[in-house]
Amino acid sequence: MLIVGFDLDLTLLESRPGIRASLERLSDETGVAIDIDVVLGRLGPKLEWELAHWFPADQVDRMSDRYREIYWDECTGDGTTLLPGAHAAVDAVRERDGQVVIVTAKSAPLALRCLATVGIEADAVAGHVHGDEKRDALRDHGVGIYVGDTVADVRAAIGASALAVGVTTGPDDARTLIAADADLVLDSLDDFPAWLATIT
Repeated sequence: MLIVGFDLDLTLLESRPGIRASLERLSDETGVAIDIDVVLGRLGPKLEWELAHWFPADQVDRMSDRYREIYWDECTGDGTTLLPGAHAAVDAVRERDGQVVIVTAKSAPLALRCLATVGIEADAVAGHVHGDEKRDALRDHGVGIYVGDTVADVRAAIGASALAVGVTTGPDDARTLIAADADLVLDSLDDFPAWLATIT
């Protein structure tokens, strides 16, 4: 069976508006200055790892919980939209009787809420995973192709013996993804259906 994994933020979803709004509210509530542009420029790792740059260690878990409460509302509507080609990429997998697995650092409940917002249904969601945890999730779900926007995504795919498809819609450019040994690098998911047709 064809099983394709997708990262979420900046692979399928333009999630930065909702993330920005949530961080602004968290900053206003706590009085802690967060350089939101810096955060948005390195999306990919877990929330707790990012907030550790801005809050003392003993506050990170509590601030992460509060952020997720805020983001639950902010990720809807204009807070989350589809990136170009995202729906077509998922449809291309479905047209081949394949399964779609979301493997993301975002928590599973928030991943499902974001997917519902944009009208995409996944067969499975592995949430709150990064790096080797993504690799293990890809193995556990039998993913044969993994699509992501970062070097960490490429490495997770390679570690799981899956084809690594990079998209340049996130922080890492084509040269960086190629240097990480991605099997394929796309400017956007617009080109994914045609490529999938050549291998299935």
